[in-house]
Amino acid sequence: MPAFVRILLPAFISIACIALAQPPTQSSASPELEVPFVVSSALVTRTMLDMAKVTAQDFVIDLGSGDGRIVFLAAQHYGARALGVEIDPRLVETAQEDARKFALERRVDFRREDLFATDLSSASVITMYLLPDVNLALRPRLLALKPGTRIVSHDWDMGDWTADETRTVSNPEKSVGREKTSRVMLWVVPAQVHGTWCAWQVKTAGRTAYAVELALDQRYQQLDGMLRINAPDSARGQPIRFRATLRGNRFSIRQPNQDALAEVQDEAITLNAAAYGFSAPLLFRREPATGTGCDESTARNAASRY
Repeated sequence: MPAFVRILLPAFISIACIALAQPPTQSSASPELEVPFVVSSALVTRTMLDMAKVTAQDFVIDLGSGDGRIVFLAAQHYGARALGVEIDPRLVETAQEDARKFALERRVDFRREDLFATDLSSASVITMYLLPDVNLALRPRLLALKPGTRIVSHDWDMGDWTADETRTVSNPEKSVGREKTSRVMLWVVPAQVHGTWCAWQVKTAGRTAYAVELALDQRYQQLDGMLRINAPDSARGQPIRFRATLRGNRFSIRQPNQDALAEVQDEAITLNAAAYGFSAPLLFRREPATGTGCDESTARNAASRY
């Protein structure tokens, strides 16, 4: 094992103090805080980055980075670029010195900054070991990130935003609480798809064109949906109701023989609708603000914008 790894492990991850639970206002400066360390096993640290499937194409932001242990591991072992955000100037200075020592200045950076002031928009992965109130205060900003961004938290959840994946790992060196285990939770930021979507397409049988309505009720990554296929000059078709889970910008509608796969991109939804007898993928646009529904003219207009 390289000396770099022996130095870095076991990982120490800083926890933001409870005073950070509320974002700072423009009228108040961010408080100067002492940030305590909590020992986190090498397994916990590696599990966080493994669950996020970090690669060399990722940009990782570690919120409350302490002296930079997760940042260094992300760069050294996964080839990622990484940023550590920490409010304690001494810890930032230590991390910057280590970056120079290990010749990682081109792959890592450290900022002394209030995490509520940090621009998160360029991150593909965010790691954090904060406190529950801090997580909840950050949650609206995390949900606003680009779909597919992975969020990994050690021990603390996001309230009623249920994690996409949770693992419990052994942490015998843990100094907080009685349990010598740690929870690692992963969320994938979902696309925002709530509402009604319209498409116009030809079915294989009979070459008849149909208006298709896709209605989605969204709660975080969970979808309650309805697909309705309407032939011109006919009564509204029977709805196909379903539940699905968004994984970033993708979801699937389960069918007995072939699932219908959907992808959200550029304010449109593409649905592989072979299971419903369509000769090509359905291309959906949002229903107009008038709320007229997906009749023939509305669906045709939606399709014409592709």
